[in-house]
Amino acid sequence: MIVSTVFALLAFAANSVLCRLALGENTIDATSFTVVRLVSAIIILLALIKVTSKAKPEIIESKSKGSWLAASMLFIYAVSFSYGYISLDTGSGALILFGAVQITMIITSVISGNKLHLSEWLGLSIAFGGFAYLVIPSLTTPSLMGFMLMSMSGMAWAFYTLLGRQSKNALSDTAHNFLKTSPFVLALIIFGFNNAYITSTGFLLAVLSGAIASGIGYFVWYIALTTLSVTQAAAVQLLVPIIAAMGGVIFTRELITLRLIESSILVLGGILTVILGRYYFVHLPAKKAAKL
Repeated sequence: MIVSTVFALLAFAANSVLCRLALGENTIDATSFTVVRLVSAIIILLALIKVTSKAKPEIIESKSKGSWLAASMLFIYAVSFSYGYISLDTGSGALILFGAVQITMIITSVISGNKLHLSEWLGLSIAFGGFAYLVIPSLTTPSLMGFMLMSMSGMAWAFYTLLGRQSKNALSDTAHNFLKTSPFVLALIIFGFNNAYITSTGFLLAVLSGAIASGIGYFVWYIALTTLSVTQAAAVQLLVPIIAAMGGVIFTRELITLRLIESSILVLGGILTVILGRYYFVHLPAKKAAKL
């Protein structure tokens, strides 16, 4: 499932770049971006179900229909993310978002009885430290509202990810989770109709964000979660801002700095420590004990 994990992380990073281009350049307002993003995801996922169901009828017959809780978390994440970036710069928003994701998932894992090995704590600290090292130079004091919105977005995404680990049919669950956001999307349209602002560029970026980076990306992420522990899922997501920064270099002509290279090494090293630590100090001893 390495391919699924890598694809999902690339999709998340692409989502960040697309959102940054759309909202940062004022090509579309936050409400319209969220609406187009979610509706595009619904359309592409339902189309995928239609196509694949011809070869695999069990997709239509599957009892995996997502959940209202997951749909609520998905909507809260999407709308909070868009509105949060109105009052935050990229560095502050990313640090708050991914910090909230990691902290929420780890605390939830510990509360549920999954104790972390020392190597996992070490790896997480190194990875998060590397990410913080990357964004600290561009940090500014965030507004209270922006901080609250982005923290809410991060926590919602963390819970959406945790719920995804229980998925039995990734495509069906993801499609129905997005479909169940429809009532919320309708309310958002009514709420933001008078302030709507959409250019052709903004609309295209929102469609790409929704259909590809969100719809397909989140579907593949649900597949990847079947092989990742909670701690590993929290850790690997710290790769996203690094990949997104590389995307910024490619698509917005930002320079590759020594700080970017150093932080990338720290993040990758931290994630490797988490994964290897879990295997050598938790899974491997458990297998040896089971054979005795």
